[in-house]
Amino acid sequence: MANKTSQHILGTSANLLGFCLFIITSLHITDKAANTLIDEFTTFVALLLTASSIFSFAAIKTEVQKNEQRLEKIADYFFVVSLIGILGIIIFMFITFWNK
Repeated sequence: MANKTSQHILGTSANLLGFCLFIITSLHITDKAANTLIDEFTTFVALLLTASSIFSFAAIKTEVQKNEQRLEKIADYFFVVSLIGILGIIIFMFITFWNK
């Protein structure tokens, strides 16, 4: 068996995906989406989190240990990049809305 972080990545990335969708919806409801690039960045991070969820799910379901480790590593990379993207979105939102 691999490191078994896939189970944690799957749950956490699914929760963060919901967070991203909440941000996108909030921006569109308040008509702030046209003024900023936050929704585009958030959509990109949502795609990364979706990929992380898919790879971690595949790692959990596979029977072959070598494939499990490889899929888990890919899911981990997508997850880390998406976390960095979320940090960037938060910083960008802070800078954008602090000045108003």
